[in-house]
Amino acid sequence: MMVMGALIPGWRKKYSAEEYASAMLVVVGLILFTSDDAKTSPNFSAIGILISICAVAMESILCNMQEVIFTTRPETTQMEVLFCTTAVGLPFLFLQILLSAELFEAWNSCSQHLYVYGVIVLEAMATFIAKVLLISLVAIFGSPTASMLTTARKAVTFVLSFLIFTKAPWTEHHWTGLLLIAMGI
Repeated sequence: MMVMGALIPGWRKKYSAEEYASAMLVVVGLILFTSDDAKTSPNFSAIGILISICAVAMESILCNMQEVIFTTRPETTQMEVLFCTTAVGLPFLFLQILLSAELFEAWNSCSQHLYVYGVIVLEAMATFIAKVLLISLVAIFGSPTASMLTTARKAVTFVLSFLIFTKAPWTEHHWTGLLLIAMGI
């Protein structure tokens, strides 16, 4: 996120040494935490890491662009930003769903299990609230704080998944990684 903020033309955001140190602690912690799983898991795939890196890069571009909008145009509301980011992404998502034929498979499955429509509505409402809150964090505190909070949430989810679905005892890498993540946050 910080790299993208420093690269955006016309923005070139500067970060303090403490912010860089915090980010590095979280990154190194996550690498250490997951490194043992990569060695022992029969389902480990480097493609998963590549997809994760792409997702983080896209999220950091989005957060930084939102901060640019709020900084350069303070009259912009969170709802306007949410609408625009959704409206721009929707055609790409719809095209992908149409081309993959997943839309028709999903429609047929939902028609056989009507409760899924309720689940979709509840998930959409929860996603809307989460997006509004995240955009509010970006508007009020800036993208580094919002990114650190989302990273903290993801780290907690990751750790909980290791605790709940543990395959092997925790190693020094797990504990060290967890400590570094906590220090970075």
